[in-house]
Amino acid sequence: MHMKNIKVDFFSESKKWPRRIPKIKIISKKTINKMSSYFKKDFRFELNIILTDKSKMIKLNKIYKNKQSDTDVLTFISKISNKNVGKILYCDIFFSIDTIEKFISRNKISIYDHFNHLLIHSLLHINGYDHKKNLEFKKMKREEIKILGLFGISNPYIIQ
Repeated sequence: MHMKNIKVDFFSESKKWPRRIPKIKIISKKTINKMSSYFKKDFRFELNIILTDKSKMIKLNKIYKNKQSDTDVLTFISKISNKNVGKILYCDIFFSIDTIEKFISRNKISIYDHFNHLLIHSLLHINGYDHKKNLEFKKMKREEIKILGLFGISNPYIIQ
């Protein structure tokens, strides 16, 4: 998938993902298009969407976040800038099928709606949003709810 300044590649590291990839690609393209105003125009974005599982997420969480647990999504950003290539953000977004499946079965929601929420969350991170402080979290949550609304997906924070 390739948009003007945003290139997206998909990788699957779990047998539970492949049948879902066609729909995930469609969702990702639509979401990135709807969120195009969030992306800085003077940057080029290289996004890798890595569809993985619990064991990989536990390893990543331990190495990079110093946490001993699984998580649904992890976003890593590397910024490169020089006069020859311009400004590039390389972004790896990892999604854990196991955590996602647990969440959707507990909350009785669509895997694709939940994936879209996690993708929006990560794309906001890539574009400078954070949730380390409560005020930042509220601002980020408001944006997520607003963007999900564009897809007809109701506020996911009500069910949690």
